[in-house]
Amino acid sequence: MTGILEGFLVIGVVIAVGYGIGRAGVLGPSATQVLSRTAFFVASPALLFVTLARADVGAVFSSSLVVTALTSTLACALYLPVGLARRRPAGETAIGSMASGYVNAGNLGLPIATYALGDAAAVAPVLLFQLAVLTPLYTTVLDVVSGERTSWVRTLTAPLRNPIAMATAAGLIVSATGWLPPEPVMAPLQLIADLAVPGMLLAFGISLRGAARPGTGDVGPSLWCVVVLKNLVHPLLALVLGGLVLGLSGPALTAVVVCAALPTAQNVFGYAVRFDEGVRLGRDAALTTTIVSAPVLVAVVGLLSG
Repeated sequence: MTGILEGFLVIGVVIAVGYGIGRAGVLGPSATQVLSRTAFFVASPALLFVTLARADVGAVFSSSLVVTALTSTLACALYLPVGLARRRPAGETAIGSMASGYVNAGNLGLPIATYALGDAAAVAPVLLFQLAVLTPLYTTVLDVVSGERTSWVRTLTAPLRNPIAMATAAGLIVSATGWLPPEPVMAPLQLIADLAVPGMLLAFGISLRGAARPGTGDVGPSLWCVVVLKNLVHPLLALVLGGLVLGLSGPALTAVVVCAALPTAQNVFGYAVRFDEGVRLGRDAALTTTIVSAPVLVAVVGLLSG
């Protein structure tokens, strides 16, 4: 259980620092927006590029990737009827959908995979699917619904204006061709990439200053739907698909269920702030699913590793 506790401790400390910064007001009233936009336009594209460029994409095309792709997609899709039935704004519905299946595979998943599962590579299929598919898909959708939808040309060319989508494509091309840019190019990109996760976590912590209690107001029903989908339905889908359909067992089954049980990534909140869509739902989902995921992850590791 050390990896689970360490992962939660790491992100908790950085978020707490952000909250302290918010209370002190040392970065001014626009700190959340500035940090979030820096992470979106500068650091996250660098992180996506260096991660995918150095990844062995072929090595993760396995049954684990199948489980990740199907369960994440289904968890995201299951939220859509809720947003539509409640007649919520399109941008908020997209954020709620993303929050239901986009897991914190980086700053929480990696330490948990390393210490609880004994293999950091267990989160590779999740990272690659999210970076290569979910991130460019949802950021493109958010770009379309939040902008001035004046023509079909703007809609079709949305990915070309999206730094996340462009960085993802560039990283996959580099990985597929096997040509890695020289170190004088990769080193500064890596330095910038290292800003992405702490930048998002600090922005998240700052946003908690003066925030309403999660689950109150109009987003309450949407939030609790996200919590059920992310913390319970998503790992259950992974257990059924991985164990009963694909016949996974032992460490392989534990890995896919643990990855599915990870909470909503803070990236979702960062994208919500960037596009000014569903900001409160994105923040509340990241916070609440993280709290709920702790006992869920302990239970999953205890049951499947026993």
